[in-house]
Amino acid sequence: MKAKFSIVLVTCVALFLSACGSSPQSLILGKWEAEGAVKLTAEFRGDGTANITMFGQTLQGRYKLDAGNQLEWTLNGITTKSKVNVTANELELTNDAQQTIKYKRSAQ
Repeated sequence: MKAKFSIVLVTCVALFLSACGSSPQSLILGKWEAEGAVKLTAEFRGDGTANITMFGQTLQGRYKLDAGNQLEWTLNGITTKSKVNVTANELELTNDAQQTIKYKRSAQ
């Protein structure tokens, strides 16, 4: 009986841990640097706040990432929406006009 219980317990723990894998919501957290000539950085925090820095100016705002990988963020009263594709080291944001900004995770 103990052996069966142990097998069931190990199976449940394994399923729970696999369900807790890296989700887009957890992968997006941190600092990102845009690829390209313009110095652009974005930072997403776990409390739903975000910063974007361009040309030395930092804007603070809020963001939401839904289950469909749609990012909605509001900076200085302007709300934008983008489709998100995120991995551990790369972030792509594509807006409704199909313009994509590619970011790499910042070393900081």
